[in-house]
Amino acid sequence: MIRKTRPVSWIKAALQEFESFPEGAQSICLAALTIAAEGGKADIAKPMQHMGSGVFEIALRFRGDAFRVVYALQLGNEIWVVHAFPKKSTQSIKTPKREVELIKQRLKMLKEMLR
Repeated sequence: MIRKTRPVSWIKAALQEFESFPEGAQSICLAALTIAAEGGKADIAKPMQHMGSGVFEIALRFRGDAFRVVYALQLGNEIWVVHAFPKKSTQSIKTPKREVELIKQRLKMLKEMLR
């Protein structure tokens, strides 16, 4: 059986944020997105709480820093990367409220755009 790889699309702001990550962190996150595009789920990806089904967060610790990439599976035929950000606190598990609000806002905008 041949699995169809879905395209990965980026909200422009998320791509710009992602490009500021260190190169090594970028390649690990891109590998996790490739697994998602092929229908799987990377070990470092987990469902994002309170965002509805199909929204995942890649949580990466890299050289003492924490990085997050949020993507949505159920928007059209593509996987959409809606946000990428360095996480300041490595102690707290919770995603900062302003990041959560931004993710919700971008998901809503995407859903309207893809109707």
